[in-house]
Amino acid sequence: MVASAVMAKKTAARKSGRKTATRPARKAAPGNRRPKPFDALLAPVKGATRRNIGHVQLEVGRAGAARVKRMIYPPGFHWAADMKPVTGTELCMHAHVGFLARGEIHIEYADGCIVEHKAPQIVAIEPGHDGWVVGKEPVVLIEFDFEGDTINRLGMPDAHRH
Repeated sequence: MVASAVMAKKTAARKSGRKTATRPARKAAPGNRRPKPFDALLAPVKGATRRNIGHVQLEVGRAGAARVKRMIYPPGFHWAADMKPVTGTELCMHAHVGFLARGEIHIEYADGCIVEHKAPQIVAIEPGHDGWVVGKEPVVLIEFDFEGDTINRLGMPDAHRH
């Protein structure tokens, strides 16, 4: 309704003694804070199994012969501090292939080569690396793998080479 029509309706109701419907006042959130908007990138993945490992939130689902994983690395995550104690290896020996949907990661290989990835970006990270989250935003990586056969099936080198 146009504003003048609404006012005319209220005036007519007042003169006739009828009550008009009014909307109840909205209650303010505690502390006058707005609720956070829904973020599909961080919402639970339907049909996936979920676990936390080395401070990384990992959700895994099957897609044909492959697995699709959503990994959320928190701000401050560093593979050497968070995952090395879990894996027992000096460096991450997994290949990571997928889509960096949010955040920024710093990757260092044993030979000193450094690679920075910033969302949105397609990534292919060879085994034999250390890595950490850059900045105060979590990193969200959508990854595709074939469990123990990822390197072979995706045609990746088994170690970083120049």
